[in-house]
Amino acid sequence: MPVVREFTLPDLGEGLTGAEVVRWMVEVGEVIAVDQPVVEVETAKAVVEVPCPYGGVVTARFGEVGQEVPVGAPLVAVAVAPGHVSEDIAPEPEVERPLVGYGVAETRRAGRRRVVPGGAAASALPVAPVVAPPAPSVPPAPAVLAVISPLVRRIAREHGLDLARVAGSGPEGLITRRDVERAIERAGAVEAAAVGAAAVGAAVVGAAEVPRGTDDELVPLRGLRRTVAEKLTRSHREIPAATCWVDADATELMALRAQLNQVPGPKVSVLALLARICLAGLERFPELNSSVEGDAVRRHRAVHLGFAAQGQRGLLVPVVRDAQLLGTERLSVELARLTEAARAGSLGPAELTGGTFTLNNYGVFGVDGSTPILNHPEAAMLGVGRITPKPWVHEGQLAVRQVTQLSFTFDHRVCDGGTAGGFLRFVADCVERPGMLLRGL
Repeated sequence: MPVVREFTLPDLGEGLTGAEVVRWMVEVGEVIAVDQPVVEVETAKAVVEVPCPYGGVVTARFGEVGQEVPVGAPLVAVAVAPGHVSEDIAPEPEVERPLVGYGVAETRRAGRRRVVPGGAAASALPVAPVVAPPAPSVPPAPAVLAVISPLVRRIAREHGLDLARVAGSGPEGLITRRDVERAIERAGAVEAAAVGAAAVGAAVVGAAEVPRGTDDELVPLRGLRRTVAEKLTRSHREIPAATCWVDADATELMALRAQLNQVPGPKVSVLALLARICLAGLERFPELNSSVEGDAVRRHRAVHLGFAAQGQRGLLVPVVRDAQLLGTERLSVELARLTEAARAGSLGPAELTGGTFTLNNYGVFGVDGSTPILNHPEAAMLGVGRITPKPWVHEGQLAVRQVTQLSFTFDHRVCDGGTAGGFLRFVADCVERPGMLLRGL
C-alpha cells in the first residue's frame, strides 16, 4: 500500500518564520516527480518556487492562496509508492534528499512515524477511514485516524469534535479540513462564514471577530507587510533613536550633477551624489556604520548601503554591497540597476539583506521632512527631503535657491549628539559645497 508522506515548508535560508501561498503548481490527485516544484510562496524578501523531495500522488494541499504557512507546517501530502518506502517501517535514510536550490542541512530529520501503543509502528498502516472498531486480531488500542494535518486536528479539538465520528472525503478516506468544517456546521457549533468558496479554506480559526453590519475591513498582515511590521516594531522597542535635521542649499550640487552629465557615459543621479557624500561622512565618523549586539557595538569595516526603493510589493530597501569601493559613476549604475529590479520584483534575498547604513530619499514623495524608524539592526539613517526652490540668504543677499531638508536618525547607544551633529553638518556642507569632496580623493 502507498504510504502518505507530509512535506513541510522548509526554512528557505532567510531566517524567516513563514511564507504566504502565492500559487499552487499541482492539484490533488496529480502525480509528481521528486524535486518537482509544487507551490510558489512569497517571503518577506522574494517569491520562490518550493520543490517537494517526494515523488508520488498528491493527496492533499495545505493552505489556500493568500494564506500564511509557518515554517515546519505541512504543505502537501504525497502517497509514495511501496517501492520507494518500506511497508514494514518508515525509512530512516542517513541523508535525506536535499531541496533543489536550498543546499543540504547539517542534520536531517528521520521519516515521520506514528507509534500505536503496544509497540506497533503505525506509519506503515494504509490510510483508511475509521468506520468500525478495530478487528479482534488487533491489540486493544486507539484507532489510527485518517488525518495527517495538524491544522485539522486543532480545529476539531477547539470545537470539541470527535474525529472518529467524521467520514473522510479525501483519497482513501482522508479526513480533510472541509470534512471537519461540515461536521461542525451540522452540529451547530459555528455559523457558516459566507465569504466565498475561495475564502473558506483561508479562514483563520480564532481570529478576532469584527462587528457585523459594519463596512470595516480586516486586512491580515501577511508576507512583506507582516515582516516590515515586526521589524519596525522591534526597532522602535529596542533602539533609543533620536533625530536631528538641517536645511541645506543644494543649488551647487544640482549644478555639479548637470556638469557631470554633460560627459558621455551613464547619467549620474542625485541619489548617487548623496550616496557618495554619505560614504565620505561615514569615513570620518565610522562609529555610525555599526550595530548593537548585546552589550557590545559591532563596527562594520565595509559599508553595505541600503536605500529606499518602491517596488511591486511595496517599499523595499535594496543594498549596495561594499559601496565604499565604488566611484560616483559606478554607484549611480548600481543604484539604477537595483531600483529597476525592485520595480520589476526581481530582487533576490541577498540584495535585500545585510545593510549597515540606509539612505532614505523620501523627497520623491514630495515631502520635506521625516523622523523615520531605523532599519534594525542598523544604527543610523540619513533622510533627504524634496529639493525645491525657496527664498534663501546667499552671500548676504536674498535669492531663490534649490533647498532641501536633511534629517539624521541615529541609535543613541552608539554615539552622542556631537557625533550625529558632526556627521549631519558634514553632509550639509558637502551638499552646499560639493567641491569639498575633492579633499578626500
